[in-house]
Amino acid sequence: MIDYSLYVITAEVKEKRRSHLDVARAALEGGATVIQFREKNYSTRQLFQVALKLRDLTADYGKPLIVNDRVDIALAVEADGVHLGCEDLPFEVVNKFNDELKVIGLSVRSLKEAKDFNRFGCSYFGAGPIFPTLSKTDASVPFGLFELKKIVALSSKPVVGIGGINQNNVEEVLKCGVAGIALISAIAYAEDMVKATAFFKEKIDFFKNFFMETKNELD
Repeated sequence: MIDYSLYVITAEVKEKRRSHLDVARAALEGGATVIQFREKNYSTRQLFQVALKLRDLTADYGKPLIVNDRVDIALAVEADGVHLGCEDLPFEVVNKFNDELKVIGLSVRSLKEAKDFNRFGCSYFGAGPIFPTLSKTDASVPFGLFELKKIVALSSKPVVGIGGINQNNVEEVLKCGVAGIALISAIAYAEDMVKATAFFKEKIDFFKNFFMETKNELD
């Protein structure tokens, strides 16, 4: 079983002289449970070279590596999985590689998409954007917490919330019952990336323990 609770997406932050590897290393040290490699501007060779280093790093920490969009790169570096958006290869095609890819995630941008995609045998949904975000210039219109709650209630898959999640709103997202939160700028642009990741890990652990205690009391 994959722990999607603290899902960190890498970024190259040139103004802070941070590479994808820098962000991933700090996130893993701070408690990230999943690393996704996402990069839109590299050549295929560059993607392969960076993904290979990330594969070694995540293996050292015993955490899964997910590659955004690029099924070929995920397969080439023997990543744990791939995350697909609406413009990527169809799930039915990628699912043919399920012997090599343990995890196939799908982006959902609305309740309707969640309903439509429930029929797929994917591993999890990345639901968002929840809030406005600067990390993705082509992001859809944010759908908010109420829609997120409905997606979580409807979904037959674990739901990872994404889009504009920060230290001020993370508790409200966790209260929606998500399996995890996906973070980009909240980690990659933080003054101290390790401390920032640890902050979110502490929040997640608190809510996990709270829900577990509540369940035990009800049982």
